[in-house]
Amino acid sequence: MLTLVTGTTGQVGRRFVPRLLAQARAGEKVRVLVRDAARGEPYAERGAEVVVGDLRDAEALGKAVAGADAVVNVAAAFRGVPDEEAWAVNRDAAVELGRAARSAGVRRFVQVSTGLVYGTGRGRPLTEDDEIRPGGSMWGAYPESKARAERELLALEGLDVRVGRLPFVYGEGDPHLSQSLMWARNWAATQRLQMGHHADVAQALLRILHAPGIAGRVYNIADDAPVTAVELHQLGGVDVPAELYDRTDPDPWHVITSTVRIRRELGYRPLYPSVYAAREAGAL
Repeated sequence: MLTLVTGTTGQVGRRFVPRLLAQARAGEKVRVLVRDAARGEPYAERGAEVVVGDLRDAEALGKAVAGADAVVNVAAAFRGVPDEEAWAVNRDAAVELGRAARSAGVRRFVQVSTGLVYGTGRGRPLTEDDEIRPGGSMWGAYPESKARAERELLALEGLDVRVGRLPFVYGEGDPHLSQSLMWARNWAATQRLQMGHHADVAQALLRILHAPGIAGRVYNIADDAPVTAVELHQLGGVDVPAELYDRTDPDPWHVITSTVRIRRELGYRPLYPSVYAAREAGAL
């Protein structure tokens, strides 16, 4: 089995690929698509095949998917990029990758998406059967472009597509946790953030990749304990702004997701059920 992974130099990809390589069995190979040959060298040293090219280039896509059995599309453009780039990478390139994979005879395609596609809360943890309603100004075109990619990829006939929706990802030196204060300082004290450690995101994606018989299934990925704006400040070692306590959370269930499906169907159990467990283990 040969698995192609895109987005391998981003925060998620650079932590997922080493785990994919580490658990590979005899006969299983990994190929990575990178735009910069130098950034592919660490993967080559670990035994991965490296294809140099841009996800938005048809010729590069053809080379990347040739002979592959599976694709894990981790590539994403978000936080601060122009909307046009978000659409070009998150929807257009993802769908073209799916079409190229289907034409090349790829059997399995894992689309890495986001819990932000749900949009507003429903007064309870969000499930994969809930309608997706992406929107809001905070993340620009990222949620909608990811939602459209999901829809179009799942509609491709002849390709086994499965989707993993990520939470706010942190850990292993990723700066996301400290960066969260850029938003949390403007929240209400009780406003919550659903999180997931990189080790658990990788675990979930590996389960989604290898599980038989789940074509067309969507899975939420998250830990067990969303944290409040107050906790985010405390974790960052900074004072909690007094004004947080004067604000009201506009949507207490915004992007708070249920992981019942991935637990029941794929046996997922977070290695780090909370950010505090990760901190105690020295895994931040």
